[in-house]
Amino acid sequence: MILGQISYLDCLVFLVVLVPQLLLHVNIFELVFCVLKALPFVFFQLPYQLCRERYFSSKHERSPFVQQASFFQDLVIRIVRYAFAFIPAKIGRVFFSKGVAIPFLRFRLLRHGYLQAPLTWREAVLLEQTIAGYDHICSIVKNPSRICLAGDSAGATLQLSLLLHMSQTSDSMKRRPGFATLISPWATLVTPKNRDTASDYLNADSLHLYGRQFAGTQANLKDPLVSPGVCKDQEWWVRASPSGGYCFMYGSEEVFGPEVRDLIALLRRSRCAVRVREEPGQVHAWPVVSLFLADTQEERTKGLRDLTKMITQVIEPGVHIDGI
Repeated sequence: MILGQISYLDCLVFLVVLVPQLLLHVNIFELVFCVLKALPFVFFQLPYQLCRERYFSSKHERSPFVQQASFFQDLVIRIVRYAFAFIPAKIGRVFFSKGVAIPFLRFRLLRHGYLQAPLTWREAVLLEQTIAGYDHICSIVKNPSRICLAGDSAGATLQLSLLLHMSQTSDSMKRRPGFATLISPWATLVTPKNRDTASDYLNADSLHLYGRQFAGTQANLKDPLVSPGVCKDQEWWVRASPSGGYCFMYGSEEVFGPEVRDLIALLRRSRCAVRVREEPGQVHAWPVVSLFLADTQEERTKGLRDLTKMITQVIEPGVHIDGI
């Protein structure tokens, strides 16, 4: 199911759904302060920077992303960039909460003629839940070489952590999947190589704050099962590698770019099979973002079609599996 581009109406509905949840879950004084702080950006900084770069700058003076983005894409990415950098996590997490996500999804489905959601909402407990999920899939598929792991951003981090974890078990060779598709993985939670770019909507300082909160302790930041990119042991990566290798997709302009390139180079030195698609001028997790922001169906599904092509080159499609 591929829904159409996010519209201005969708954005309005999202705000209507979001406001009550913010009032319910955020201290009113903190919320008012956050709104007041954002007003100069909304009414002055945003329109000024948007118009100056798009209409009063030559093409080579624009950021690589703006050079190819539509007005709507440029506007949304600028707003998300501000939110990621300046809205506190305790407020930002409400944007992705169940009370916001489900009503918004149901409206999007209804607008496209769907009356029933394809999935139910489930809370996850990160790596432990990922391991349990993989074990469940193995119990159904029986042949792990038919399994392709996939994830974007922090989800791709969990897939890398899962692979490193499974490689330490006694039956690792029997359980390793056939392929891993990783979109813009957050390989190392905290690293000076994460640098802000003119195009990307992620902010390195905020990422490091969230990374430290996720890790819990400074020691955990050095644990490969928490922050996979800190693992430089080539033999460990060989043991962890899926039988068909890896596929990486990421934007050339994203904050994670240097770390992703380093991980790819390490895997190749370890003689792991690696396929890479670096999208010129694009931002973090663009194959996912484009599903919401791209103008045409062709553009929205391009990333998915590229991924599907690479997966089917390793795992042959069309095999029926009982129970799926």
